Amino acid sequence: MSGEGKRRLLLVVGIGRSGTSLFTGIMGQLGWYVPQPEVQADDTNPRGFGEPTWVVDFHTALQRAQRVTNMDSRPHAFGQTGAAVDDRAAVSRLRSWLSEQFANGDNVVVKDPRIVWFLPLWQRCAADLDVETSFATMLRYPTEVLTSARKWYGSWQSDASRAASWVNVMLQTEQLTRGAPRAFIRYDDLLTSWEAQVSRIAGPLHSDWMGEVPEQTRTTINAFVDPSLRRSQVGWDEVDVPDDVRDMIDVVWEQLSGLTIPGGESSEAYHRLDSSLDNYRRFYAEVEAVAQSSIHAARR
Repeated sequence: MSGEGKRRLLLVVGIGRSGTSLFTGIMGQLGWYVPQPEVQADDTNPRGFGEPTWVVDFHTALQRAQRVTNMDSRPHAFGQTGAAVDDRAAVSRLRSWLSEQFANGDNVVVKDPRIVWFLPLWQRCAADLDVETSFATMLRYPTEVLTSARKWYGSWQSDASRAASWVNVMLQTEQLTRGAPRAFIRYDDLLTSWEAQVSRIAGPLHSDWMGEVPEQTRTTINAFVDPSLRRSQVGWDEVDVPDDVRDMIDVVWEQLSGLTIPGGESSEAYHRLDSSLDNYRRFYAEVEAVAQSSIHAARR
């Protein structure tokens, strides 16, 4: 469908509960191949997850080995998981699986909230296969992410910890994908006008063919995009997050949202985002140092 014979891998990245399943479902309707079999739909995602079972299992095993969770707020955790790029067995397994997927078409989309923790590994395997990699990052306001995560993931992790992880994961995602073909999409915008968003991101993702949507496909996607599934519309009064973290989130949300508009990608924008990541790293280091007694008491 690319019309150029170039194989493309689209990785849907960012933190969970942000609308990544909706986006991946739309991409699948437009002609991107979603690897099979997928994780089965359930009450948390009644329209389906769009996540390949093999990928989820592969990432989960790597995460457990490093004791890293999907919503990990530790900045240095990315260094731990990023080291998988040097794991020969992991490289061999992913490269072999990825190669098999392109037997089904030149355009493959892979979504899993865990992908962001292993981007260097995916980029290496795609490069080995001469596949161009692009990235789509969903942006959903953090209060909605937190309440959705609390409902479906459980209360074992506090709102404050998940809020900090949003800052950590989203800023690191932005930095790790910078310079590659990519697009940022606001969840609200995708729900209210999916076709306008597809048209906007087709160029940045080097997939101009997406801009021409057949009428039958448009009808199918219109039925698939159900705004009533947005079940976590809340404000800050519904979550327990410290003011310092909330202030950081407000700044980062504005900075990331700026990447969704034409001309938003600029050296000035990158400088502001880098500063926010530096500020978060300092903040976390200070909190971690103060909480040393709690950390010691929790050790097995």
